[in-house]
Amino acid sequence: MSEFINFYFIPGLILGSIYALGAIGITLTFGILRFANFAHGETMTLGVYFTWTLIQFCLHTLGLEMSNWFIILILMPISMLFCVVVVLALDRGFYKPLRESPTIMLVIASFGLMLMVRSAIQFFWGPQLKTVLPGIQLPMVFFDTIRIAPKHIWIILSAIVLIALIHYVLTYTKIGKAMRAMSDSQELARLTGINTERVVQATWVMGAALACAAGVFLAVDTQVETMMGFSLLLPMFAAAILGGVGRPYGAMAGGLIIGLAEELSSYHWIGDGALLNPGYKQGIAFTVMIIMLLWRPSGLFKGKVF
Repeated sequence: MSEFINFYFIPGLILGSIYALGAIGITLTFGILRFANFAHGETMTLGVYFTWTLIQFCLHTLGLEMSNWFIILILMPISMLFCVVVVLALDRGFYKPLRESPTIMLVIASFGLMLMVRSAIQFFWGPQLKTVLPGIQLPMVFFDTIRIAPKHIWIILSAIVLIALIHYVLTYTKIGKAMRAMSDSQELARLTGINTERVVQATWVMGAALACAAGVFLAVDTQVETMMGFSLLLPMFAAAILGGVGRPYGAMAGGLIIGLAEELSSYHWIGDGALLNPGYKQGIAFTVMIIMLLWRPSGLFKGKVF
């Protein structure tokens, strides 16, 4: 049982938390702006490189002596702000002129932006691997058998805080209610006096901030590289489709389900060998996405079907 929890369940929970944060931005964009944003993964990568740059500045230029996790928690909101500024600029320059165009044009624009942002990252930061949390952390031991690294505790707790914050914004704030209204019907939202352009901007802000956080958490758990956001694009879309397009709570649940399914698929459920080779983990996300599109296109939370 300890092996199952330490090496499969906890990693699945961590991966699922990262997927959930990224999938929320995808489902909000699809629900409100009505297109699939393929550049969302590059927003995650951009947030990671902003955070890495700020960490290097604090450590080597300012000479600050503090724990790396403390640095990350302090600097991540600044990276979120940088990501928000970049995404709002991209929306104004590339998406806004096409907002009344057919959906396929927005999708193609997002694909082009994905390639442009990735090339810009490689140009300014280079293709070399980097790390935001150097060194090896000794795991904390609970009940003599359960071992979990401090960084994993911070990732889970931070994801819970961010998800709770999104819940509060969508449920109790004026802009959150306007976002839900516009997601149901843009025309009715305009007729009731809702500033739809402000809602669109709020959608980009929330999506960019959560994407930045998801990217940083992934970099903390693994390493920094220019393709990290793109590699998560498929499971994040699968999570959004599984939960129901346009349903933030569905994206949260879908992310956790996909993350746990990927990790638990390599557990030796039958015999001594892995049920599925770990190299095929992302095939789980693709399989789940195809099954949901065929069986229940609206997802578990009855999202939108266009």
